[in-house]
Amino acid sequence: MAKHPVVIYGASGYTGMLIMDWLIDQNIPFTAVARNAKRVQEMMAQRVVRLESATYEIVESEHTVDALTRVFKGAKVVCNTVGPFVKFGLTTVEAALKAGCHHIDTTGEQGYIRAVREQFGEAYRQAGLLVSPSTAYMYTFAEIAAELALETPGVDVLETATLCRGPRFAASGVTIGSTASIFELLRAEQCYLWEKRLVPHALGASANVVDPSFVQPVFSIPWGGTSLPVTFEQDGRVRCCTSWVGFYDNNVMQLVHGLVQKWETEYKHLPKEQQDAVIKGIVDSTTPAMPPRERTTVTRTADFAIGRGQLAAVRATVHGITPYISTGALHAAAVMKLLDGETNRVGFASASKAFGHRYLLGFLEQRGLARATVTPL
Repeated sequence: MAKHPVVIYGASGYTGMLIMDWLIDQNIPFTAVARNAKRVQEMMAQRVVRLESATYEIVESEHTVDALTRVFKGAKVVCNTVGPFVKFGLTTVEAALKAGCHHIDTTGEQGYIRAVREQFGEAYRQAGLLVSPSTAYMYTFAEIAAELALETPGVDVLETATLCRGPRFAASGVTIGSTASIFELLRAEQCYLWEKRLVPHALGASANVVDPSFVQPVFSIPWGGTSLPVTFEQDGRVRCCTSWVGFYDNNVMQLVHGLVQKWETEYKHLPKEQQDAVIKGIVDSTTPAMPPRERTTVTRTADFAIGRGQLAAVRATVHGITPYISTGALHAAAVMKLLDGETNRVGFASASKAFGHRYLLGFLEQRGLARATVTPL
């Protein structure tokens, strides 16, 4: 049973420890949960800022519904960072519900998000609890931009892009968990929203995204479709939503794009066990170790939404830094609202819809992590 109001599940991972940083900054006690308590303790001592001033406990747990339910009981909010979520996420969602906790996580894996909505959304609503996937830089920044665009009357079509410039993908600029999630997308359906229906992208879909923040067009791909088409599928304001993701390293992005096509031709029809081995090999060769903490002078982002209506047109952009650190900040912002009992939604909802995009943007702006601009077109 948790002694403290917030549980961080996946506490030995890179993102879990960044969430701890922000909870400590806000003086919020937490329970750190992982499979190996000794590893958590060692990693926290090395990487968590201001740990000496924190109130926390470390708890070891197996990844089963029953074990996690016992650990979560007594808490109010579970912050889940254990991925790939399409493999491990639903177990944690079910356990949090049984323990009577709100559940927020960090992923944009479309298949997982749709499963959460369909299998648990109504149960969470009836329990008066929030389940909010994809509370993270990716794709909350893009959703904030989309919500800013939707403030223009008449906008009903959205095109969004998530663009990041920083350490090269192959040089351990991405965490192990993120890399595993990225390559799990190889075997997942990738959908965009078209006339209120989720429609699969064509095989090999890509776009050269032009943004004034970058000199060259950024080669971008659907990245699993992102969470935004699912988020806006049941939003009466939005008819269509397409999302793209690109790192400002076109060679690397084209390599990832090539892996998608290679998967279709060489691996798609293999048994799942062999597919798992292929993905593990890619992850191990791409991200061999936990990356260093992000540098604000290196890792920069530009997320934008172009909103169109019959005559309306607007572009909203959120410029940011340090995506993983910003993810920790977003979790702290969400936790603060949930502990105070202040949420606009219960059941299945994105962070922007649950807490308000202006609140999240203000939290980020006040801490020097983001700024927004809105330009009529």
